[in-house]
Amino acid sequence: MMVSYYYNGLVESDIMISDRKFAGSMYDCWLRYEICDEKVLDEYKDYFKYIVVKKDNPIINNAVDELKKALSKLVDDAKVLRHMIESDCIFIGTLDDFESEGLYVDLEDELKSEGFALKILKRNGKNVLSIIGGSEKGVLYGVFHLIRSVFGGKNLEDTLCIENPQNDFRILNHWDNMDGNIERGYAGKSIFFRDNRIVQDFSRIKDYARLLASIAVNGVVINNVNVHQQETKLITDEFLPDVAKIADVFRNYGIKTYLSINFASPVEIGGLSTADPLDDGVKKWWKDAASKIYSYIPDFGGFLVKADSEFRPGPFTYGRNHADGANMLSEALKPYGGIVIWRTFVYNCMVDWRDRSTDRAKAAYDNFKPLDGKFLDNVVLQVKNGPMDFQIREPITPLFGAMEKTNVFMEFQITQEYTGQQKHLCYLVPLWKEALDFDTFAKGEGSFVKKVVNGSLFGARYGGIVAVANVGDSECWTGHPLAQSNLYGFGRLAWNPDLSSREIAEEWVRLTFGCDKDVLDTVVPMLLESREIYEEYTSPLGIGWMVNPGHHYGPNVDGYEYSHWGTYHYADFKGIGVDRTVATGTGYTAQYKEPVAKMYENIDTCPDELLLFFHHVPYSHKLKSGKTVIQHIYDTHFEGVERAEKMRDAWITLKGKISDEIYEAVLERFDIQVVDAKEWRDVVNTYFYRKTGIKDEHGRKIYE
Repeated sequence: MMVSYYYNGLVESDIMISDRKFAGSMYDCWLRYEICDEKVLDEYKDYFKYIVVKKDNPIINNAVDELKKALSKLVDDAKVLRHMIESDCIFIGTLDDFESEGLYVDLEDELKSEGFALKILKRNGKNVLSIIGGSEKGVLYGVFHLIRSVFGGKNLEDTLCIENPQNDFRILNHWDNMDGNIERGYAGKSIFFRDNRIVQDFSRIKDYARLLASIAVNGVVINNVNVHQQETKLITDEFLPDVAKIADVFRNYGIKTYLSINFASPVEIGGLSTADPLDDGVKKWWKDAASKIYSYIPDFGGFLVKADSEFRPGPFTYGRNHADGANMLSEALKPYGGIVIWRTFVYNCMVDWRDRSTDRAKAAYDNFKPLDGKFLDNVVLQVKNGPMDFQIREPITPLFGAMEKTNVFMEFQITQEYTGQQKHLCYLVPLWKEALDFDTFAKGEGSFVKKVVNGSLFGARYGGIVAVANVGDSECWTGHPLAQSNLYGFGRLAWNPDLSSREIAEEWVRLTFGCDKDVLDTVVPMLLESREIYEEYTSPLGIGWMVNPGHHYGPNVDGYEYSHWGTYHYADFKGIGVDRTVATGTGYTAQYKEPVAKMYENIDTCPDELLLFFHHVPYSHKLKSGKTVIQHIYDTHFEGVERAEKMRDAWITLKGKISDEIYEAVLERFDIQVVDAKEWRDVVNTYFYRKTGIKDEHGRKIYE
């Protein structure tokens, strides 16, 4: 094993994890189907002898296959029947299937299309464990709910339920390039592309579809939002036949396929002289392109667009705005039911660091708020959770409380670009929960972000949560075995944002490792504390960005301080932080509704964890904890390393309780995390000691 060490921003060597293959259970993730608590089987076993299904449908057939696969671990031979019998059984189907058998269930007003119900119904004196879907997708999700419950050790009474997704769209964005590389990918190569072609072996894509269906993900964008030359041609006859084959695999698991598109495609592959969205020739070109796509993929989901951002082409080239560009594309897709997902990650990426009046955090609001109500109804704005770029600590972007007449999706980043790159453990569900539970006060108290993004607060037509995927072709899918918890957590949280971080962590641990008390008592707290630990030894008090430029890994306090990206901390020998107040700073706080704006504007009410995001303060400024800012920096960086070491030590106690392959793979990552945490600690503490000359109150080692 080689470990990379970072000194003053220079990479001594690339991180190389051994080529050892992980165990099969690593590949299976949370679908390994090992019973967690055999005692609960007594309540279920009478139902498990027979699976009755009426419909012959690809999605339902996959649901039956999955249920049979799971039950094969519990009973000798679960028989699949196409007719009802006089015996206790499992019956799966949609509402009309139950009505055809005289099993009336009054659920039409309660069950959404993708929702499901699990009930015990009576038929001729026999009990029928009924999985009732609002559609075939609902049936599939209901089957996975039953499997998750049984193998997670949940009793039958607690398994019975009616559930509907709170977000209609639950989509993963893959930043995969056709050469096989993944932008910000930390788990190997693409599972979709290799050598500028689409892969021909779809077996792994099918396995991936199973994983996603088990957590109710219903959409996948297969290519990078930064659409390069080869990827631009995915919407042509050259590649659409193979894209259609991927769509066929996903469709059978209830998942729609989407493509990221190049706004300049009419010029780059269409032979036109312009991509002006108001040009009639351009409009016709996109309508013809949409017609062709839907001829190959009738249920194609739509386009994801990154435009006029970080040098990507867009409508600004032609003096047009984002609504002009998005609406042109939406008109092309509208006849087929497709949507345009337009990213709001738009900002001036050529900032002069000398100019403190320009604030990147304001950019999304400034670009899109004036266009509220001007987008067509099949356009959705995809908004990052924070105003900057997926930092370990940011405020929620004010755009969520501002777009009252526009569809919006939440965008999270599962891939750990700024949060340890799947070398460090960083369970991200608590971060996402904070964002979704944030109160915008857009329509008074209780205007939570989760109500904005599901469409209910402002009555939007579409709502949903998307995330940048963290998978590649590594045997465990996510590079770090414990990073599977973030993929799992995204799906569960997108389905139900009211689930707690602990509930999701416990579910994942039970399904992945079983119900051994020592494992649960060790791994669950480890997950729940990991985000805070990572934050402690990296970026303090919401400042962010103190990373090496380009690859974004390892400490470099001034790495972006004099760059054109607008990601500054303004540390000098007196103080640190960005003044974003109305009174003396950039005025960013005014983008929030009251009382949020006032809370952030006032240094006394601004939460300490975001202090340096909103205020420039002297190092002697006292936090609510009673510590000074400089002492907080020192303390947290020492404590973060100590806590990282404790996580590693705790993991070591599980040897023999977890498969050797998983144990060794995770330990290898913890070894890296501890080494790199120390590097973070020493670089950051030394930087601020040299800047200030203020000594650590506790006399710990800080390098001069």
